[in-house]
Amino acid sequence: MARLSRPLVAVMFIGALAGSRAALAQPAVGPDSLERMNQSIDALTRKVWPSVVQIVVTGYGAQEERSRGEVNAVVTRQRSIGSGFVIDPDGYILTNAHVVSGAQHIQVIVPPPDADGSLATALSPKMKVVTAHIIGISTDIDLAVLRIEGGMKLPALPLAQYTKVRQGETVFAFGSPGGLRNTLTHGMISAVARQTDPDSPLIYIQTDAPINPGNSGGPLVNTRGEVVGVNTFILSNSGGNEGLGFAIPCATARTVFHQLTKYGQLRRQEVGMSVQTITHTMAASLGLPREFGVIVSDVWPGGPAEAAGMKIGDILVSIDDAAADNVPTVNYMFRLRDTPDPVKIVVLRGDTQQTFMVKAVEEKSDLDAIADRNADPQANLVPELGIMGLELDPNIAKQAKGLRDFWGVIVLARAAGAAGEVPLQPRDIIRSLNNQPTVSLRSLRELLKGLKAGAPVTLQIQRDGRLMYVSFTLD
Repeated sequence: MARLSRPLVAVMFIGALAGSRAALAQPAVGPDSLERMNQSIDALTRKVWPSVVQIVVTGYGAQEERSRGEVNAVVTRQRSIGSGFVIDPDGYILTNAHVVSGAQHIQVIVPPPDADGSLATALSPKMKVVTAHIIGISTDIDLAVLRIEGGMKLPALPLAQYTKVRQGETVFAFGSPGGLRNTLTHGMISAVARQTDPDSPLIYIQTDAPINPGNSGGPLVNTRGEVVGVNTFILSNSGGNEGLGFAIPCATARTVFHQLTKYGQLRRQEVGMSVQTITHTMAASLGLPREFGVIVSDVWPGGPAEAAGMKIGDILVSIDDAAADNVPTVNYMFRLRDTPDPVKIVVLRGDTQQTFMVKAVEEKSDLDAIADRNADPQANLVPELGIMGLELDPNIAKQAKGLRDFWGVIVLARAAGAAGEVPLQPRDIIRSLNNQPTVSLRSLRELLKGLKAGAPVTLQIQRDGRLMYVSFTLD
């Protein structure tokens, strides 16, 4: 709650009695508009700061070394610092994927419950340093979900409604630029939907609120204390802030959080159609009613779009009441959808607009039914790797396509307790550890028990139908 300063009342005595009475009858002068603004910002910081965390990551990365004019890349142990915020009171933290990339250890510095940006709390030693692990990560969208170990309850920040975000809206960036914890900057929303790459479906909020390295993963909030975006990157010639900061919109953050915590990966919704950008030549040769926009180039046989009545050559007008003006935007809309409700698609067919309610179908893995099983925490936990695992058997193998072999350990979910941050994801199949086959949970556990702290580990896994190695060190 804001601290209100006691107004200072000055009374000027005038010679005439009537003037004196008139002066005394005036109400006490309240704080001026600047003071009221300060009080509002004070109330905002008291609401937001207890939910903003600093993230300290230890891992390995490449570092350039110069010797006799030659540049060599050397893998060294590195320490990096970023920001994040509590998105769920059960200890879930949202941050950027690049903040925790290559992490072996993740520590979260949690502010005290009374953090408010004042001198007293800025110098307070009451911060807690706790260990966290990765629940899920999406490198293409650049978001990651962490969870603090130990069951700590924390105040969560609400996410704003993206459709209500407006250009010119006042926003505040919270975070730790340059490792300077509890830093607040102020600006406005420069653009509500900016595509920095015209061929990418990703859309960002642009802001002139000063953002610098270390702000990554921190919240960009409005005057109501709602998160409108996750601070992610800047465009800069100098390496510092030049008023071109970009944040991942709150709608994207909401969808990514729900899907990473539920499935461990992102699922894109489909309706069974392909789209292309309308060009001038295409419009002229096909006799289209407009020379811009998005045209349906294919309707998949037997798919939801065909069942709803859509046809090749339909021109998209809107999807779920949002304008469908270009292909990246359309792709982004389906990437964002996180509801089982039918998709409302308005098209232009000839000179007539038609509306279709199309059932959305989620992309699913062959192993989804397996991963959704309720595993016994004691029987299926592999604490050294921080995973819940399940052995492949003939019955399970029948449900999955593209398996290289009918043995291995399926990663059901991430769990706490890993000896370092192990780069495994749900639905990975562990095939070997340091070239030794992992045909069962028992064999995997026995191989891990034979390793000492600091031992290098390489797992061969199958991920999305392809074999790959993941390497790390047991600390």
